[in-house]
Amino acid sequence: MSFLTNATDVAIEQDLKQFLIILLIALGAAILPKIFVALRQVPYTLLLVLVGLGLAIVDVRLLDLSPGFILMVFLPPLLFEAGWTMKWTELRQQILPSTFYSVGGVLLSIAGVGWALHQFMTVPWMTALLVGACLAATDSAAVLGLFREVGAGKRLTTLLEGESLFNDGAAVVAFGVLVELAVDPQPFQLSTTVLRFFIVTGIGIGVGGLIGICVALLSQHYELNWVEQSLTLVTAYGTYLLVEELGGSGVIGVVTAGLVIGNFSIQPGTQPIKRSSMIEFWEFIVFFVNSILFLLLGDQIHLPKLVQNIQTTTVAIVAIIVSRAIAIYGLTALLTGLATIKISWQEQTLLWWTGLRGSVAIALALSIPAAVVGRDEIIANSFGVVWFTLLVQGLTAKFLLEKLKLVEDTSLQQQFMQLIARREALQQVFEHLIQTQSQSAISATQHQTHLDFVNQQLHQLQLDIAYLQDQNPELQAFSLQQHQAKVLAIESQTYTKFVQDGLLQDTLPTIMQKAFDNGSGF
Repeated sequence: MSFLTNATDVAIEQDLKQFLIILLIALGAAILPKIFVALRQVPYTLLLVLVGLGLAIVDVRLLDLSPGFILMVFLPPLLFEAGWTMKWTELRQQILPSTFYSVGGVLLSIAGVGWALHQFMTVPWMTALLVGACLAATDSAAVLGLFREVGAGKRLTTLLEGESLFNDGAAVVAFGVLVELAVDPQPFQLSTTVLRFFIVTGIGIGVGGLIGICVALLSQHYELNWVEQSLTLVTAYGTYLLVEELGGSGVIGVVTAGLVIGNFSIQPGTQPIKRSSMIEFWEFIVFFVNSILFLLLGDQIHLPKLVQNIQTTTVAIVAIIVSRAIAIYGLTALLTGLATIKISWQEQTLLWWTGLRGSVAIALALSIPAAVVGRDEIIANSFGVVWFTLLVQGLTAKFLLEKLKLVEDTSLQQQFMQLIARREALQQVFEHLIQTQSQSAISATQHQTHLDFVNQQLHQLQLDIAYLQDQNPELQAFSLQQHQAKVLAIESQTYTKFVQDGLLQDTLPTIMQKAFDNGSGF
């Protein structure tokens, strides 16, 4: 029995079936590393690209991936999550190099790719510059997961993620200017272009910040996890659409809203507590979106067009790598002279090589109007460079990370946390045994034997923890950080329970944060 009564219903059914097929293939790809040992070293996002590429080779097309689909469906949640999880205290320390890399990198990419294609392949200037504009946006999603998996340094991760956050907005604005010039050629005026850049950016920051503050205020009155989760998801999409409607950069607006909600409390003197339920929710959203997005990116490749434009694509690849090198090494040298910021050559090298291109580059290329001369060549070159960076640079990032010795050894911290976890678990067991001593179903002798054993283990654990801290003074700062986080979480969760029980109308500001800010350490 079917309830489909018209063509619209049938089309919805077909779209749903297509979506479920895509989702099943994406989830199936996650099982491949369990079957094939060689694939266990491949990041999940890159594995999805390979699966999609395999489907493209056998000419299986899952979906017609339009630019609006990427920009409006996939991009907002990814950008919001990146801003929400980014720690402002860490980003603030790297704000200057991240800004330099993002804005300077965009300009150098456009100029470098444009000049190379025009000089060596006689590609018209406007077509060449549009290729550079499409490829100016970096995509850190494919390597950030790898960084966290192998234990790359926090500074390196913050630099790469911070650059990617600011880079998308700058690239989209620059691309928009060039597309307008391609559709309606007018004399180029630097002052007008710079003014427009600041207006578009200002609207994004202003509206995104205002929405972030409002949502943070609203979230104080919703202690139900699913309400807060839904509110942040609506914020991600709503901010993007509203800022674009007002003539600003939706990319910058979403990132700003995410940063404000995730890092700035409306209550003075307090820090926002990111509940585990929200973290798990956004981890799922990012996994879900990336699973579909990277699979579809691999599936969109058209081999005949790539082969036809292989020479210009090769030149564009070389140009993007060289311009990236100039941006990283050159701008770092400038920063060192101006602000005495020191970034090691190993960190610079990894930042250079991991400047991957991805979904935003493809979306920009596909969004070029049909009236623009050389549109097909721009799309083919953009796809070719994106696949090279994802498959070649992305798959070699781990090798380079290890060779440059930029992997932090977290084994000591893990050993320490295992001891702490064991101690807390046995403390709860000990308390349970004490409370049930007179009501135990086992004999008093057996109960006392268990109690003595747990007590002995707790004493040994305490000795092991003290010894580890004495032998490794660097654990003191780590211990204090973990201790403060737990104390704040306990206090915040207690207030939340009072609100949920109807005994308080609003959560109270944390008192313990003031003790930590004053340096008492407590």
